[in-house]
Amino acid sequence: VAPVLALPGPVPAHGRGSFGYDDRTSGVLGTAGTLRRFRVAVENGSGEEVRAFGEAVQRALTGPGSWVDGGRLRLQRVASGERYDFTIYLATRDTAGRLCGAGGIDIRKGGVPYTSCRVPGKVVINLDRWRTSAPHLVAARMPLDTYRLYVVNHEVGHQLGHHHEACPGAGRPAPVMQQQTLFLDGCRPNPWPYLGGKRYTGPAL
Repeated sequence: VAPVLALPGPVPAHGRGSFGYDDRTSGVLGTAGTLRRFRVAVENGSGEEVRAFGEAVQRALTGPGSWVDGGRLRLQRVASGERYDFTIYLATRDTAGRLCGAGGIDIRKGGVPYTSCRVPGKVVINLDRWRTSAPHLVAARMPLDTYRLYVVNHEVGHQLGHHHEACPGAGRPAPVMQQQTLFLDGCRPNPWPYLGGKRYTGPAL
C-alpha cells in the first residue's frame, strides 16, 4: 500500500480561535533527566480531533529517536488543569500566524502563514502543513506520518533550546533542526534527533 503523502480536500484557513485540550495524562517518556510537562490542544473549528493529535504528538516524542533518547530529558503529557511547561497547539493557518506573530515570528510565505513555529511556552503546528506537508517533501515521497513526526520534533526542539541547522551533505539524512518544511538542500527527509542511538546534527546556522 502506497503511503499517504498529503490529505485531499480544502483545509480550513481559520477556526474559532479557542482550543480544546487533551484531557489525558500520559506516562513519563524517557528514563532520566529533567522532567518537562506539556499540554496538547487543537483549535476548535479546525476539523481535527484533539485525542488523535495527542496520540500523534505522543508517537513523535516517544521515538525511538526522539529527544528523550539522550537520557537527559523526560517528557510527560498532562491534562489541562495540571502544572505544565509548554503547550503544543494544532492551529489553522490564520490562528498560527497570529500566535507566532504575537511572539515575534513571521511564518508567512507568499503572504500566507505557512510554517509552524515555537514562541516561549508555545509550540504551534500549522494545520495546513499537518494535513498537506510541503510540495518538495511530497515529491521526495516523505509519508505524511513521517512529516508529522518531524514537525513535532523540530518545533519541540526549539522549545528545548535547539537552533536551526543545515544539511551536512548531499544524500545524508537531514538534521531534525533543518528547516525541512522549506528545503532539503540535497539531504533526505528525517524526523528524528537521534539516529542509531546517537544525536544527529548538521552545521549550525
